[in-house]
Amino acid sequence: MSVIAPSITVETEEDFKASVERVMPFAQRVHIDVSDGEFSPVFMVGVDKIWWPREWTVDIHAMVMRPIEYVDKLISLRPNLITFHAEANADLLPILENIKKHDIKAGIAMLKTTVPNTVTDLIKMADHVLIFSGDLGHYGGVASLMQLEKIRLVKAINPNVEIGWDGGVSVDNAFTLAQGNVDVLNVGGALANADDPAKVYDTLISEINKQGVI
Repeated sequence: MSVIAPSITVETEEDFKASVERVMPFAQRVHIDVSDGEFSPVFMVGVDKIWWPREWTVDIHAMVMRPIEYVDKLISLRPNLITFHAEANADLLPILENIKKHDIKAGIAMLKTTVPNTVTDLIKMADHVLIFSGDLGHYGGVASLMQLEKIRLVKAINPNVEIGWDGGVSVDNAFTLAQGNVDVLNVGGALANADDPAKVYDTLISEINKQGVI
């Protein structure tokens, strides 16, 4: 069954606190973005400033060029999942293995141009593969539904891997994404820009739980 995970993509401590408070009344699993200003053009709030309510299940998506400089700090936060980009300048296999040794799930994210069969070893090692369809470091991306084809290719490599989607999730496409075998729909702008985020969240939950076929 698919889940909705609100995304926190912010640049300052003040905005981070406000985002946590905004989704706290309804969030259960939350996606927090980290960025170095190099891999992604925007600096996000620093790793040492990240926190969350104890009851949350937190996934950290690190948009960084050099994961080795971040992995120990992220592990110390004890999230549910740490995801690095397959396109980062690093040998990710030992990094993913290190994460898993600490009983934390390890994930890889793939930009729109990355083909699954070019990162087969990473997909086999990963607990989670994030299909990235957005704009690095910003809310409001467009969900390129052509990227759904990657899920079939990823599952052919690792049938048991969890699939996430980042970029452009909305009430209009949540059902399609869930039917396309996306397990975790990370929702940014649709909640961040909503007048009533709790109502939008409930509507998204209803959409992914609808029965039917595309």
